[in-house]
Amino acid sequence: MEDSELVEGVAFKKTFSYAGFEQQKKRFENAKVIALNVELELKAEKDNAELKINDPAQYQAMIDAEWRILFDKLNNIANSGANVVLSRLAIGDLATQFFADKGMFCAGRVESHDLQRVHKATGAVIQSTVNDLTADVLGYCELFEERQVGRERYNFFIGCPKAKTATILIRGGGEAFNDEAERSLHDAIMVVRRARMHSNIVAGGGAIEMELARLLKDHAFQIHGKQQMIMLAYARALESIPRQVAKNAGFDSVNVLNQLRQKHTQGGKWYGVDITQEGICDTFESFVWEPSLIRTNAITAATEAACLILSVDETVRNPKAEGAQPNPMGRMGR
Repeated sequence: MEDSELVEGVAFKKTFSYAGFEQQKKRFENAKVIALNVELELKAEKDNAELKINDPAQYQAMIDAEWRILFDKLNNIANSGANVVLSRLAIGDLATQFFADKGMFCAGRVESHDLQRVHKATGAVIQSTVNDLTADVLGYCELFEERQVGRERYNFFIGCPKAKTATILIRGGGEAFNDEAERSLHDAIMVVRRARMHSNIVAGGGAIEMELARLLKDHAFQIHGKQQMIMLAYARALESIPRQVAKNAGFDSVNVLNQLRQKHTQGGKWYGVDITQEGICDTFESFVWEPSLIRTNAITAATEAACLILSVDETVRNPKAEGAQPNPMGRMGR
């Protein structure tokens, strides 16, 4: 996991390559990128294709025309000034060797979403033809390189001027571990995004839940009847958040929760779980923040779910599940 890296640009896994790819240059500074939706390879005729010729020279003329069309496309790309060629469709071995001889890099069968990312980051306009290519359809980046990362090779576009693009390359010991790391990073990024959109924040680490629980308990002791029991139950439910945070960190949740209750009673409303020192701390001063909108939405959704469950006065049983139970009368004789 420590080998994971933040790429200031676009990165994606190397695509399928043909013979001649090893001879291509793998690093360009101030690279010019062209993005295509064009197939650059010789296609075999269908099994039921039929060509009627009167002279064997006519067949050779057809073959030469096919090659001439392909080489015209390749020369147009080379003359455009691009040194990195990307295409959503296949780039065959002939085109791969051609670009290698010209000192260019090419990659075919690039995924559509990867090509779109390159388009947004570098400004390369995706072309469906290679005729009349101009400089304004090319994309630019400060550095392009293909290098080995673990067992795979990746293409990196770094220093893209058109968009503030970044890619997080996650490495780990297993696919499940990487998926969990990706989910955690996605949650953290979305929290930061919400914090930038909404400036109101509260302390994290279970601090806001403990303070709300304290306020509810103080108010509950001032009223009588069943409402007091409901408020106390709601307060205990809020305390389950810091308790679970302490458990996830491997701490003694009972000890941590008692310390939090004491601090919040003494006026430390921003005290939450400190996962680095195995105790509690002022999480607001430690820069453990959460957008208030997220906490409001979470508490509202949990309250509505609890009210929905309590409003159910009838349960529905699955007849199949009941039929699977053994019948005590089934073994009795006639």
